[in-house]
Amino acid sequence: MEITFLGTGVAIPQRGRVQSGVLVRLEEKPLLIDCGSGVLSRFPEAEISHTEVDTVLLSHLHLDHVADLLCLLKANWLRGKTDMRIYGPEGTEDWLSRVLGAYEYIMDEVDVDVIDLFPGKEFTPEGLDCEITCTAAIHSVPTLAYRVTAADGEFVYSGDTEPCREIMDLATESDLLIHECSYPPGTKVTNHTTPSTLAEILEEYKKEIGSICLTHFYPEMRGHEREAIYRLKGYFEGEVILAEDLMKLEL
Repeated sequence: MEITFLGTGVAIPQRGRVQSGVLVRLEEKPLLIDCGSGVLSRFPEAEISHTEVDTVLLSHLHLDHVADLLCLLKANWLRGKTDMRIYGPEGTEDWLSRVLGAYEYIMDEVDVDVIDLFPGKEFTPEGLDCEITCTAAIHSVPTLAYRVTAADGEFVYSGDTEPCREIMDLATESDLLIHECSYPPGTKVTNHTTPSTLAEILEEYKKEIGSICLTHFYPEMRGHEREAIYRLKGYFEGEVILAEDLMKLEL
C-alpha cells in the first residue's frame, strides 16, 4: 500500500502546501481521500493520472476538502472517463447534486454514484481490495474519520477534528494514524487539533498505534514542527512524521 500526500494544507494559501488530499494505491488501484483546492494539479507532479481515480472518500464538505472534486470530474470527462463513486458524510449526495446542477453541461455527461455514510458503517468499495470503517469526528460540520484495511496494511485518516476517543479507538492496532494538527502547541482552539491536545489523549494509546503522521497545517504551524514532534514523542513510542505535499509512505 502506497500513500501519497497530494495536499497537506488548509483554506489559507501557503507556499508548498495545497489543500487536503491523500491518494492511496491499493493493488495498483487508487483511492482518493478528500480533494481540496490544488489537489488536482498535484497529480502530474506525483506522476499519477487523474483518470485512474474512480473512488473518492470525503471526510466532510468544507471547501478545503472538496473544492477540486468538480474539477476532477470535469478533467476525467475531458479525457473520456465519466464514472465516479463518491462516499461521504450525511448530506454529500444533496451537496453534489446542487453543485453539479449549476453546471448542466457536466452533469449531463458524467455518471456519478454518491453514497452517504454514517458513523459505524463498514463497507468494501466496488473495485477496491480493501475494507473501510468510519466513525464520527468532532468538527463544526458532520465529519467522518476512516479506517482503511487492506492485505498489506491498515491506516486511519482523521479528517478535521478535535482529538477524540472514537478516532483513537478506530486507530487501535493500525499501522498508521494520519491525524490533523492544525495549530502549534498551546493554541486555544475548538474543532481542530494541536500537538498538546493530541498528546493528552495519545498517552493512553501509545502502544496500540504503529506510527503517526501529522497533516492539515495552518501557516501558524510553520517553525513549530520540531516542537510538535518533541511534544508527541513524550507520550508516544512510535514514529512521528510530518506530512509534506507529494510525500509518499509505504505500508
